[in-house]
Amino acid sequence: MLIDSLRFGSLDVPDNRVITMIRPILGFEHLSSFCLVEHDDLRPFMWLQSTDEAHLAFLIVNPALFYPEYRIHINSNEIAELEVAKPDDVETFVIVTIPDTPTEISVNLQGPILINTVNRRAKQLVLTNAAYTVDHRILDAPAMQRSTETMREASPIA
Repeated sequence: MLIDSLRFGSLDVPDNRVITMIRPILGFEHLSSFCLVEHDDLRPFMWLQSTDEAHLAFLIVNPALFYPEYRIHINSNEIAELEVAKPDDVETFVIVTIPDTPTEISVNLQGPILINTVNRRAKQLVLTNAAYTVDHRILDAPAMQRSTETMREASPIA
């Protein structure tokens, strides 16, 4: 499948790499077909590019990289909709927001996107857990705090 992308130009995406959103991203209910675009210089972030609208791509990341304690509880109906055979077949991503002030970069932990890596079915969940919001700053994340503390401890400057 040839996809026109405003951000990346023309993309040749094999049909078996197209992701079908069975529960669309809030506010974008009219879009159900996406693909993942990875760039080495952007890792661990990726783009979730719409295959229908060239201008629409969401920056996403695995939330565990920044919030290792992040846990979502999914009922069996949610898993059944994705047709998941094994828990390892599901990857969890969250949408990243980059405001005008880059130090305010945040992730939406309240609306994770689950992707079945085998059949490429996906859905966005809306969690009702009050611990998670749509605006968790990455620089405030536990993993980032530990990294900063480790850098300070290793620094030769007192």
